[in-house]
Amino acid sequence: MRLVTYNVHRCVGVDKRLDVERIAGVIAELNPDIVCLQELDVNRARTGGVNQAKAIADRLSMAVRFHPAMRVEAEEYGDAILTRHPETLIHVGALPTVRGIPGLEPRGALWVRINVDGVDLNVLTTHLGLVPKEQRLQAAALVSKEWLGHPDCKGPTLLAGDFNATSITRPYQTLTRNHADCQRQLGLKQTLKTFPSGFPAIRIDHVFVSPEIKVTGVSAPFSPLSRMASDHLPLVVDFEIQPGA
Repeated sequence: MRLVTYNVHRCVGVDKRLDVERIAGVIAELNPDIVCLQELDVNRARTGGVNQAKAIADRLSMAVRFHPAMRVEAEEYGDAILTRHPETLIHVGALPTVRGIPGLEPRGALWVRINVDGVDLNVLTTHLGLVPKEQRLQAAALVSKEWLGHPDCKGPTLLAGDFNATSITRPYQTLTRNHADCQRQLGLKQTLKTFPSGFPAIRIDHVFVSPEIKVTGVSAPFSPLSRMASDHLPLVVDFEIQPGA
């Protein structure tokens, strides 16, 4: 199985050009089974009123579940999970924020259960905030009984997204208490960074996995197309579901 997590920057590349098809092309080259996307515009005037989640899913011949972390009348902005496998939407919701700090965007999470050859796979995606205190609250919420700690969130599970937090931060440490960082599980001597796409220097896009998931490969494609299409590189994780999971 292959999962791709990708902050698409509302499909505006580092060349300032809006191009949904280019983002879809980056993903298509990777041939994933599951795609987690962050920073999608849906019906927003600033990006031509396009439903970016649906447009990318249609291009990839995938089903899509979208959650608007932010909604202003008909305009939405948020995250999505795409897959070719049978899927069921389990839960969507807002994540906590910090009051009194101007300019903070609402944040949310999305949980989909995907059936892979008769085995249920929990896939969650999110995009955490920029302020450390906010991130700590959001990470705590993600491991609570509403999300990863929910009684129904058992068995093979992956949490993917843009966490705006490196591996030395408290939010990262919270999320790795019961779920392994895919890069650490694989034992990479030098971890792969995804931001900024032109000269990746920071590792803030992560995939965390439950013990039933065996990671077999991790990459961050550095093609001319992926370096230009968004300000993040996609993070690609190949994995197997452990026998008996």
